[in-house]
Amino acid sequence: MPRGSEVISIVDDDLSVRRALRRLVGSAGYQVETFASAQEFLSSARPAGPGCLVLDVHMDGMSGFELQERLVSERREIPIIFITAHDDAGTRERIRTSGAAGYLGKPFDPQALLDAIHRVAGAA
Repeated sequence: MPRGSEVISIVDDDLSVRRALRRLVGSAGYQVETFASAQEFLSSARPAGPGCLVLDVHMDGMSGFELQERLVSERREIPIIFITAHDDAGTRERIRTSGAAGYLGKPFDPQALLDAIHRVAGAA
């Protein structure tokens, strides 16, 4: 079912992950933007934020947590679904207390990501 103008931004420093997620999320009818880094996302200068941000936790340069903190400090309210291959207790606790809308450990079920996006982007 088409999602209209809802834009899902994906920030991950792994090109193969970005490509796969672009195909997956696009196949669900969402508009998709991908970014190789947090800085690239911040430089995109969109007047309106995305309906949802799928954000890798561990990236070179600015981490996903640092990007989230920056968005909060700028009062940019964007629902964030964190994804990470570093699924340890410390990371899970930080995500839990961060106010993120969701969290998935890599590898994850593609339908679980689509369900999470639909839940948070539909509420945005």
